[in-house]
Amino acid sequence: MSASLDSGLSRPPRPTPRRLLAELRGPSNPPRPLDARALAALAANPGCRRRALLDGAGVDKAALAAKLGSPAPFGQSQFAIVRGNSFEAKVKADGGRELLRLIGVEEPGTVAVPDLAAAGPEGRVARTALALREATAAEAWTLLDHPLFALEVAGSPVYLEPDAVVVRPDGGWTVVEIKSFPMVDGAADAAKVGAAARQAAVYVLALERVAAVTEGAEVARSVLLVCPKDFSNVPTASVVDVRKQRAVTRRQLDRLTRIDEIAAALPEGVGFDVAELSAEELTASVECVPHQYAPECLAACELAFHCRSRARDAGAVETLGRSVRGELGGLATVGAVLAAARGEEGDPEDPAVAALRRARALRQEALAGAEARACR
Repeated sequence: MSASLDSGLSRPPRPTPRRLLAELRGPSNPPRPLDARALAALAANPGCRRRALLDGAGVDKAALAAKLGSPAPFGQSQFAIVRGNSFEAKVKADGGRELLRLIGVEEPGTVAVPDLAAAGPEGRVARTALALREATAAEAWTLLDHPLFALEVAGSPVYLEPDAVVVRPDGGWTVVEIKSFPMVDGAADAAKVGAAARQAAVYVLALERVAAVTEGAEVARSVLLVCPKDFSNVPTASVVDVRKQRAVTRRQLDRLTRIDEIAAALPEGVGFDVAELSAEELTASVECVPHQYAPECLAACELAFHCRSRARDAGAVETLGRSVRGELGGLATVGAVLAAARGEEGDPEDPAVAALRRARALRQEALAGAEARACR
């Protein structure tokens, strides 16, 4: 029996995007707030729908990974936290003069360090915006210690707290990132610098929202990265251009605002309620969402070990790294790569296939030569 417009029956209204995400997370579970590290990790792997959906819905990925049987061994030692706090205090000592010296200002005169304390995150965000406007109008050096900004992501505010923001007399605003990894001979670990740049790009985006309504303000597209010099506790600094990271992060955040489209495409019955669903049900739900694993995920996503296990089971070449995946073209599995190298599959005109067969021939030639020399 079919329902018609005259029968008085109608389809139930489609839930709003926020309600849909809440249903996926589970109504009894509070949303896991996003932070700059999470947003930076999204920008580092923009093709992963699984992470985008889970972060957009506020799912506790650490609890989810533990229930799936693949807990992530994340965490920072108390020693590292104390060392980091001590180093940050040294950088900001003397009312910010040491930090300005790192920027290149030897005699800044009076440096203003406004009090940013306020009730609640909304109050701190408003107090930070007011301090930025006052500092810009005063045309003097100002250091904002742990300011707080708000950035709307997937329809909800995300509160972001950089280490510091320096306001120049000409109205320029510069984000300062203080990290405890060393800068040896003027250079630091490229992977760690890249992660810091992506995190700082999130702060730049949030700062630009305030600058847009502040007369005379301009946000620098480069940030000041401060690290210990040569394994000492002496601070040194480097200017890092974050224009590329900012653009990637901006695109990914725009994609997150359409997270309801990803959720709406899921099969009926999919959910991520860690408190109520069994491990088998959660596994089935997670597998319904496409993912894009890369080895870099291990340092940034709580579900990385689960995704790596699935990628290994499927023989996906992504487990070997993005660069290898890019070189292999249409060969998506390790089995296909080996078959192409043996000449069993693949187009001989394909550059990737030709390179694999040439590499296999060279390997066999080298092994044969070594065996012949051993028999002499």
